[in-house]
Parts: sequence; C-alpha cells; structure tokens
Amino acid sequence: MKISTLCYIRNRHQTLMLHRIKKKNDIHQDKWNGLGGKLITGESPEECVKREVLEESGLIVKGPKLHGIITFPKFDGFDDWLVFVYSSDNFEGELIDSDEGRLEWIDDSKLFDLNLWEGDRIFMKWINQDKFFSAKFIYKRKILRDHKVVFY
Repeated sequence: MKISTLCYIRNRHQTLMLHRIKKKNDIHQDKWNGLGGKLITGESPEECVKREVLEESGLIVKGPKLHGIITFPKFDGFDDWLVFVYSSDNFEGELIDSDEGRLEWIDDSKLFDLNLWEGDRIFMKWINQDKFFSAKFIYKRKILRDHKVVFY
C-alpha cells in the first residue's frame, strides 16, 4: 500500500490547485489536484504534507487540518493507496514554478468546473463539514465505480 497526503490550500475564497500537465506518464495527467504526495521512510503524514506542499508550491503551511482518510484500492491498476486529506489557510511564502504542473488560485465557486477526478468532486465537499471522514473510492480504468464513507 502506498501512503500519501493531499492538501487544499485556501486563501479567502480561493483554493490553490495544481494542473497536472508537466510529468510524463502521470496518472493524473490533465487533471486538477490539490498538493501532496507519498510519505518517505520515517515521516508522519503531517510532516509529509508540509514537505510536499513546500516542494510543489514554495509555500510553508502551518497547522494543516486533517479532515479524513481515503483508501483507493488499486487506483493505478497495481497498488492500493491510503491518502490523508488536509486543508490549510495558514501559510507563508511565494509560489514557485512547480515541476508537476501549473499552480493557480481558483475561485471556490469555479472549483467544480475544473477537470477533476470524479471522486474529488465528492470528497472535496466533505472538507467543509465539521466531521472527520473515512472513505473508500473504487476506480476501474480511471472511472469511479463505487464509494463508501463513514463520518465521525
């Protein structure tokens, strides 16, 4: 199982999104995502999300809020993924040119107009709720087939 983080950086009524257009053979090619990536050995999810946001955006997040966890069985066709989902509106720094794609502040009212994964359209709404979630999203050949969630 691969363990990773995902963070939505917010500034007033905008969310920083990454348009995945730069890496070759990227499973997220042409999709818009929050920031994040895989944990490295010895790293906690919170350490990972801070490192990944800094590497991908140049921003330093402080006190990222954990909203939930999502399991994606065989998301890439091979491995199960476990993703810790965060948000943060407490950050500093200047945006850099990301190696993974184009960073852009998107008005929250336009987030769902982007080319998002189908499951992202579902769980991104949960981040605004005051509940912790544990979910599973099942994709087959990049198409969402099923999902389940428990709120706490």
